[in-house]
Amino acid sequence: MRLHDIPVLILCGGEGTRIREETASRPKPLIEIGPDPILLHIMKLYASYGFRRFVLCLGYRGLMIKEYFIDRELRVRDVKLNTSTGERAYLGTNSEMDWEIVFAETGAKTQTGARIKKCAGYIDTPTFMVTYGDGLANIDLRQLLSYHLSHGRIGTVTGVGVSSQFGELKISGDAVTGFAEKPVNRSLINGGFFVFQREFLDYLTLDSDCILEREPLERLAGDGELRVNRHEGFWRCMDTFKDYQQLNELFAAGALPWASGFEELARDTAA
Repeated sequence: MRLHDIPVLILCGGEGTRIREETASRPKPLIEIGPDPILLHIMKLYASYGFRRFVLCLGYRGLMIKEYFIDRELRVRDVKLNTSTGERAYLGTNSEMDWEIVFAETGAKTQTGARIKKCAGYIDTPTFMVTYGDGLANIDLRQLLSYHLSHGRIGTVTGVGVSSQFGELKISGDAVTGFAEKPVNRSLINGGFFVFQREFLDYLTLDSDCILEREPLERLAGDGELRVNRHEGFWRCMDTFKDYQQLNELFAAGALPWASGFEELARDTAA
């Protein structure tokens, strides 16, 4: 299976209510890290490994995502315009992004599972990728896919370790006996970057309330068809305004941990 044939579905439809400072006027995937929206950073991550087919599952202010990519092409490409007919054509090729993008309207209030189900017609390979439009990682996507294919189950989720941001009380009855500033134990959580076989679509419904992370994944796990691929490197979800600030501080400092190795991967892919 060639990587550039595998569809990559990116969930871009949520309202991003926990970062309302930025999402009141635009969808969360268009919030910039440096000059580019986080969505473009995610797509470049996949593209650096050879993936080139993207299905953007749109919802809240989805038209703005369409307009972003169309306007971007107008800015960077040569264009020929026939003023008598209005016909417009791009000239040459875009050497920066040789991608195929489907902009799928999946509903403003649709939940994550139903968004994927509504895109079933664009999944024409036995295996497909899914991730969130607000999460970045320096994940080895080739290793992830290889692991998924090796275990022969329907689904793989990327597990990332996170530490509690809060102090932990040590108690005996109702007496406080100690206080841990930051507990050292790390919980494994869903970090996105899924791989599924097409059979997973049978676990989803078109009901707008179908939430990927609840009944579908819980049933898949109950059937013994879900495996976890542990990721120990950089991972960050842009869930709050603080996350947005920290990611931009990393960018401003010239540190892009989610993009490490892009140049080497591009050379490997070209070879």
